[in-house]
Amino acid sequence: MDALAGLLEGPRARGAFLLRSLLSPPWSLRIQDESPLTLAAVIRGHAWVLTEGGGRYRMGAGDVAVFRGPQPYTVADDPATEPQILINPGQITTTVDGEVLCETMSLGVRQWGNDPAGETVLVTGSYEQAGAVSRRLLRALPQTLVVPRGRSDERVLSLLVEETVKDRPAQSAVLDRLLDLLLIATLRTWFAGNEAPPWYHAYSDPLVGRALRLLQHNPAHGWTVAELAREVGSSRAALARRFTELVGEPPMAFLTEWRLDLAADLLQGTDETVEAVARRVGYGSAFALSTAFKRQFGVSPRDHRLGAVAVPTAD
Repeated sequence: MDALAGLLEGPRARGAFLLRSLLSPPWSLRIQDESPLTLAAVIRGHAWVLTEGGGRYRMGAGDVAVFRGPQPYTVADDPATEPQILINPGQITTTVDGEVLCETMSLGVRQWGNDPAGETVLVTGSYEQAGAVSRRLLRALPQTLVVPRGRSDERVLSLLVEETVKDRPAQSAVLDRLLDLLLIATLRTWFAGNEAPPWYHAYSDPLVGRALRLLQHNPAHGWTVAELAREVGSSRAALARRFTELVGEPPMAFLTEWRLDLAADLLQGTDETVEAVARRVGYGSAFALSTAFKRQFGVSPRDHRLGAVAVPTAD
């Protein structure tokens, strides 16, 4: 499993929010929904993206943007247009005065806007929750990235646009998978043309890449650096040095974080007991997992399962 495969096991769309917006000037949307990850594509016309840090991006037809939350941002027809509509948590849409607009501006199945023949058409997909497994990759992303037309996967984008407005059995599952595909294709393209974090390239290293895959594919195994070195045909010292250089932390520290991230995802994504989750990720008992989990995230596995936010204490 590489970094992008890990992403699919992290913020994997499960009932993601998808919407096609049809808009004519003047329009300005203040996005403050706190979604951990959002993807937006301009299908027709153009849009300006304004970030909290002062960033400005003009997007044209075919451009795809990825937003890493929970920071707010604005999408508008022009940078000078004041926000008229707020997109709040839970995708509740209101005016700046608080009037709810979700039904008022509905234009059909997953369609919304101020003009059915809008000059600008946007398709937006938001991941409501991000699995802990993806934290490492999400931390590597800027708040906003834009992949221009011609570099994004236009086939997947066209299919997502087509399917967004359909209402068929299992349509949400189809849209979830298409959103995943477009996100992965977009990030793969972006990483290829921009400075990626060192660990991203570690997967292509013949020594460290194999070690990473062994750890990620077999988290329940009682790994030691010595055994891992034997498996990849290296000395213990050489592997530890190379691994730390490329990944940014020693093998066992990486394994601990991976195990706990997996546990966090399993606790919220399955009905397995804490004991069962502990065994799956390499801890001998529920008590051992609970101790490590609370040290890492500041909450117990039980509280995390009940909805408490697991925030890494070292981040």
